[in-house]
Amino acid sequence: MNLPRPLVLAVDDDLDNLELISQVLALIKFSFITAANGHTAIVMAQTQQPDLILLDIMLPDLNGLEVISHLKQDDKTMAIPIIAVTAMAREQDRNSFLMSGCIECVTKPYMLDELEMIIHRYLF
Repeated sequence: MNLPRPLVLAVDDDLDNLELISQVLALIKFSFITAANGHTAIVMAQTQQPDLILLDIMLPDLNGLEVISHLKQDDKTMAIPIIAVTAMAREQDRNSFLMSGCIECVTKPYMLDELEMIIHRYLF
């Protein structure tokens, strides 16, 4: 019996980063959708109801914290776990992301096996 694969929404305005995350998700056999900005991420989260969101914080339109705020205020998306994937590595940044509603923070550049382990931790 084939169980449905988890759906992950990957959000990053850097297309190389988005491609790398997509390759990781494909390798670990997850379904995924992508968005290159905050507005698209919000719409995709509302319409596709992913099981997890990997969210870059520095986006060109809305920043990641604004995206998190929108998602956490919407009944349809408030329970979706969000992992910040960001170059912002200061402890106060990390604390800010966690306080805003992220369940985890991964700092770029990250190790692929680290990202895979964190994704599995929250989906299984």
